[in-house]
Amino acid sequence: MALGKILVVEDEDPLREMLSDALTIAQYEPVLAVDGAEALIKLRESRIDLVVADINMPNVSGLELLARMRENYDQTPVILLTAQTDRHDVTSGLKSGADDYIKKPFGLEELILRIQAVLRRTQSVLPDSRVISCGPIVLNRDTYVVTFNSQVVVLSPTEFKLLDLLMTNQGKVVRKADLLADVWDIDFATSTNVVDTYISYLRKKLHKDGFEGIRTIRGIGFQIEAPA
Repeated sequence: MALGKILVVEDEDPLREMLSDALTIAQYEPVLAVDGAEALIKLRESRIDLVVADINMPNVSGLELLARMRENYDQTPVILLTAQTDRHDVTSGLKSGADDYIKKPFGLEELILRIQAVLRRTQSVLPDSRVISCGPIVLNRDTYVVTFNSQVVVLSPTEFKLLDLLMTNQGKVVRKADLLADVWDIDFATSTNVVDTYISYLRKKLHKDGFEGIRTIRGIGFQIEAPA
């Protein structure tokens, strides 16, 4: 099983393919884009764990891609690839929400190590973890038990599945369409408000003792975050 899905955004064909091969060898699943415009499409099409983007690209640059992602509440981690002379762009990128940067030329081993480090910082749960937590909430996939401050919270199977998906992606905004597809197997256009209904069920059971971590991102989806 792949360790994560990495979106590589690079307009130079040889470098893009080399990065793809390196990620595959390191047991990641590479997704490739030639510029920021194509990257935005890829981000809509699948769930990406981390983006590696060149700053200088035609059409939509790495900085523009980063800005658009953050404007759309997409908190997917981003590592910027920069030239030695791009100090101002690096500063702008970090201020705009980049998680790290690496200067060209770079070693592939260094890039893989940077990716691993960023994923460790931004993912509070490993892909194979059977027990995940978010603030006072602990979810156990083996026993199907959810606790809040060590007290068992009774959830329906659908509520459990919805909470599991939100907690697996905690800190990220999960689009309503993705929730419909993954929890209810609805992968077609619909006006149903079933997601909103079940989110309200979870809030009634889990928003207490000062915890209000399940957020609505209007027009996009939902997000769960641990208290700061």
